[in-house]
Amino acid sequence: MTLEEVLIQKFAERAQCTGKALEEVLLSAKENDCLTVGVYESAKVMNVDPDSVSFCVLATDEEWECDIALQIHFTLIQSFCFDNDISIVRVNDMQRLAEIVGDKTVQLEDAHCCLITNPVDGSWEDAALEKLHLFCEESRSLNDWVPEITLLER
Repeated sequence: MTLEEVLIQKFAERAQCTGKALEEVLLSAKENDCLTVGVYESAKVMNVDPDSVSFCVLATDEEWECDIALQIHFTLIQSFCFDNDISIVRVNDMQRLAEIVGDKTVQLEDAHCCLITNPVDGSWEDAALEKLHLFCEESRSLNDWVPEITLLER
């Protein structure tokens, strides 16, 4: 096995753990009121206070893959994240993401983009978020600029 194959294998094993870490971070951010859900709501936050954004999650599934407007929004959001050094990942199960970030009484229509922001007082720190930042950094070193994370099923 070559060094590159070993690195790719270790990266794939780590990718499995990131699904759990992403869920933990999203739930924690929701509890701490540091979560913005929705493409338009996320764009507003990025426009008003880009320095507050720490992490971005884009979600799509087969039903939305052909939506040109959504893909344009994703391209703009990705560009903004790259320009502002914001870690970004993609998940392929919008329904599962909506279950994690949504309210149990209301079904989310737009969970295509979720932003994790830093609290105003800077009091919230999360080890799982640091793992995700490291995962994104390692992905970029392998030229995977928007890595995909698989969310664990319930």
